[in-house]
Amino acid sequence: MGREDFTLGAADGPDEDPIEFDETRIRPQTMDEFVGQSQLKERLSIILEAANARSEPADHLLFVGPPGLGKTTLAGIVANEMGAELQITSGPALVKPGDVAAILSKVQTGDVLFVDEIHRVPTQVEEVLYPAMEDLMIDVVIGQGPAARSIRMPVEPFTLIGATTRAGMIAGPLRDRFGDVFRLDFYTTDDLRAIIERTAGILGVEITPEAANEIASRSRRTPRIANRLLRRVRDWAEVRGTGSVDLEAAREGLKMNQVDEGGLDKVDLLLLDALCNKFSGGPVGLSNLAISVSEPKDTVEDVIEPFLIQQGFVIRTPTGRVATEKAWNHLGLTPRRTSDGIEISIFDQ
Repeated sequence: MGREDFTLGAADGPDEDPIEFDETRIRPQTMDEFVGQSQLKERLSIILEAANARSEPADHLLFVGPPGLGKTTLAGIVANEMGAELQITSGPALVKPGDVAAILSKVQTGDVLFVDEIHRVPTQVEEVLYPAMEDLMIDVVIGQGPAARSIRMPVEPFTLIGATTRAGMIAGPLRDRFGDVFRLDFYTTDDLRAIIERTAGILGVEITPEAANEIASRSRRTPRIANRLLRRVRDWAEVRGTGSVDLEAAREGLKMNQVDEGGLDKVDLLLLDALCNKFSGGPVGLSNLAISVSEPKDTVEDVIEPFLIQQGFVIRTPTGRVATEKAWNHLGLTPRRTSDGIEISIFDQ
């Protein structure tokens, strides 16, 4: 995927896929279009402006945060602001040292290489990245067995951008080679409302401020979810409503998609229900909790739990996950209590 995938104004002739075109258009292209993350934007803007002034690639950057907060979008913005080509890959795709060597050998001066899920890059691949990031050199092994030899090949100056949901899983030597680490925070309702209104304008959706605020308040403080819910509400408005999105259409569309007033969806409620009803509020280990909602452990830990923990529905303890009183109340249940507070039962992790 190149820089052109992030460029506004792509041709929209009769053969274009309208869904793909919409997805491309709603992605911000410049720092000014990017809503939220004000402190991050200021720091990043200074790095990019300074690099442009020196006519050199920006330093290597690491973006950290839950899914859907804009890490890939920011990589595209960096490339656009630097006037560079964006090349995209992911940690699981870089299986062998030769994989990253092949990519780096094609990198042109100033290019931006974006590696999503960089925490999943194998150790042997990381060792190829080290000299490339520091010395602009890659070690290539030629031959096999006793006759094998290693040669160093230069690579053009480039910017490596890594994205991860698990900064703790990145090896220290790799993390230390990034010039700066940016942590993306969950968005405010005001920021999400601005994102929804911007997206609605691009998609040609008529939406009231009250409807935009309703969708924003139920979007788990995540832009990707906000834009997805807007499209589903738009569908409801076009099929069951008047075509425009007002407060009633927003509420009915969100109800149809099983998103409640707190922004919890079906899977969130299943997890809270399992934690309270099946495991008496916890503590319960991640494996048992994931099995109870038929989701992989990584999905529970990286996608579902962060929002529930931040909103005060679940807490992590050394012995497992525990439902808070807020979780019991949200489900309309009475917490099991002892004289010391909420009664809990211990289950194996």
